[in-house]
Amino acid sequence: MKTALYSSVLPQVRSGVFALALFGATVAFAPSGASAQVTAFKQSVAEFAAGENAVAKFYRESAYTPIWTAPGEESMQRRAALLRALEEASAHGLPDQSALAASLMEQMRNARSARDLGQIEAALSTAYVNYATDLQTGLLDPGSIDDGIVRKKHTTDPVTYLEGIRDNQPMAYMRSLVPASPQYRALLREKFRLEKLVAKGGWGTTVPKGKLEPGDTGPAVIALRDRLVAMGYLTRSATAAFDMDVEQAVQKFQSDHGLEVDGVAGDGTIAELNKPVTERLKSVVVAMERERWLSPERGERHILVNQTDFTAKIVDRGDVTFETRSVIGKNQHDRRSPEFSDVMEHMIINPSWHVPRSIITKEYLPKLRNNPNAVRHILITDRQGRVVDRNSADFSQYTRSNFPYSMRQPPSRSNALGLVKFMFPNKYNIYLHDTPQKSLFSREVRAFSHGCIRLAQPFEFAYALLARQTEDPKAFFQRILSSGKETKVELEQKVPVHIIYRTAYVSGKGRAEFRRDVYGRDAKVWDALQRAGVALPGVQG
Repeated sequence: MKTALYSSVLPQVRSGVFALALFGATVAFAPSGASAQVTAFKQSVAEFAAGENAVAKFYRESAYTPIWTAPGEESMQRRAALLRALEEASAHGLPDQSALAASLMEQMRNARSARDLGQIEAALSTAYVNYATDLQTGLLDPGSIDDGIVRKKHTTDPVTYLEGIRDNQPMAYMRSLVPASPQYRALLREKFRLEKLVAKGGWGTTVPKGKLEPGDTGPAVIALRDRLVAMGYLTRSATAAFDMDVEQAVQKFQSDHGLEVDGVAGDGTIAELNKPVTERLKSVVVAMERERWLSPERGERHILVNQTDFTAKIVDRGDVTFETRSVIGKNQHDRRSPEFSDVMEHMIINPSWHVPRSIITKEYLPKLRNNPNAVRHILITDRQGRVVDRNSADFSQYTRSNFPYSMRQPPSRSNALGLVKFMFPNKYNIYLHDTPQKSLFSREVRAFSHGCIRLAQPFEFAYALLARQTEDPKAFFQRILSSGKETKVELEQKVPVHIIYRTAYVSGKGRAEFRRDVYGRDAKVWDALQRAGVALPGVQG
């Protein structure tokens, strides 16, 4: 009589007889062979786990005690939890693992020896560690995708996963591996919602190109109305006119997609309206992968800069307590803002701008060759910090490789850094700062800097940071500012900074919002996910 699907398949010694309980068969060995069979099991585990360092280490340290193929209810529950997780892996935007689950099942059915069981033990642990690692810390290596993604994803020792499934209730522990961040859970719900829409055919007919505004009528307005109804921005209506309800729906859509909120369906708005459900689904899956790269420990208070959203936020206990518009690096290879996390340590009020070497040699040196009095607002200094006399220097003799001077812009309202900068020292020389170019913050797409993050409300940002260490942060800040002296102010509470890149996220109000892929990085992440085996309903190449 066949055993249950997840019945025990481990060699065991009972009354001096070594028995191997299989799917559908039992093979007995003489007492004299029991020790040899146990040894064969251990040797098999060691052999088939040899290519997986963490798995091999776990079994060495646990004397090759089986966790999947041992007799009893616990091993059965572990196998059941793992096989179920593998069959549901694609729900998390991971490669479909149902074929692997079926293969493992087949191996268990066909086991006929201690060596077979050792191979199965190693195979189950390897499959489990790979699944747990992909689910918790990401399927991809961020640095291999784009040189602007310099994030070091958090990692967990795989041995921890094996000990966890061994020492805890299997189903509960497997569920605990799902990233616990509210954003990941919200993205997962959005993924399910969009998949249902894909199955139903999406949002229907697209909107014809052209400009639509209040007062317009005709077939194009009807297509706009129907599209907004399908997307949930408008209740069902028979109107053929661009009335107030349609205008308000367009405004809501524009707000949710980072567009200028003017209630007019111009080229940019219609292009975003016409993106299919599958494109939004890809953005959500990419965002889930990116969320896995981040450490679950973001900081009780942290700063979040989303490049595609052109915002910088202060987050306290999960709530956004301050938000301002930002400008990010220009969409050129050497100017794009990188993605990484660090810790803000201090701010500098009335900062000098120490011009980066790349800007000196690429932008200023050619000007100085033509005219030594070019860029007069910036001081040229030697290695001792002494100001160089421009009229006595022969700039024509210098190249990018041998230019011997530094350049510095003293504190002033026209300083490139404005009147305050916020420092989280890093090798990329990236920081947050003020700027005299205030007009740029009114643009819809704000990618203009050399890589650093400019803030629309830097003073208010400073007040929010200083509020935890001084009773009157505004007065404290303004007193230093009015002195005109370059002053470093340490933050008593260091604040983690996360510079991220999300074209899809769920707002605090629970609404999914989408942004344009300003640097094209998400397209690269999606391509890498596909190459790794991720496939979604209705989403092709």
